[in-house]
Amino acid sequence: MTDSPALTTCPVLHRDRFLVIVNKPAGVLSHPNPGKKGERTAFEGTYDLEQKCFEGPGGKVWLIHRLDQDTSGVLLGALDEKTAERCRLAFEEDAVQKNYLALVLGNPGKSGTWLDHLVISREKGRVRTQVLKGRLPNAELHFRSLGYHSAQRLSLLDIDLITGRTHQIRVQAASRQHHLLGDDVYGHFDLNRKLRRDLGLKRLCLHARAITLKHPASGQRLKVEAPLASDFATLLESLKLTPSS
Repeated sequence: MTDSPALTTCPVLHRDRFLVIVNKPAGVLSHPNPGKKGERTAFEGTYDLEQKCFEGPGGKVWLIHRLDQDTSGVLLGALDEKTAERCRLAFEEDAVQKNYLALVLGNPGKSGTWLDHLVISREKGRVRTQVLKGRLPNAELHFRSLGYHSAQRLSLLDIDLITGRTHQIRVQAASRQHHLLGDDVYGHFDLNRKLRRDLGLKRLCLHARAITLKHPASGQRLKVEAPLASDFATLLESLKLTPSS
């Protein structure tokens, strides 16, 4: 599949009459911040915040979900409003499978489930999420370990994200002292500096690896995977931790 510059400058993983799915690089916004110009975004054109829709030279793209700016990987767009409505309903009904790779501090075990109640606050244009104890869970993920580097005390996790709260993986991991590497908001800052020096770490080590959903038009199962960026892949190779473990 070739890139489609009219819709996006990101690598296109899948495109048909209804959907466009890209591999968003780390550092690229899912959508622009209100009032700011010149930021690189996943799709081209002006963005309608209320409609969650880009309009550029190649037409309209409805943004179905978001990835944090520093998270790379699979991002889904719809090419018409009816398809967008169907896709958003699938997300609301938790009918979309979302798989991530995360490099974290420590050893959380071979597999497990994290359940928490997350609350979001907004102050001076910044969004922050935290775990609120003693409340019923509204955030869920399942993980399994793909390997542990004992010298650096780092684990590579394969994560199935059941819900999709803002900053969910980062906050749930940090609340258990399994900070994501390279996280400059919820992370272990001393460790980030050490690994930047020792391993050349320059990014958040979180990648949206795959998305699986029922195609909104055909009804057929559609799974799209995003290859790792070279910087993340090189870091994992240096640690002898690979996604195929």
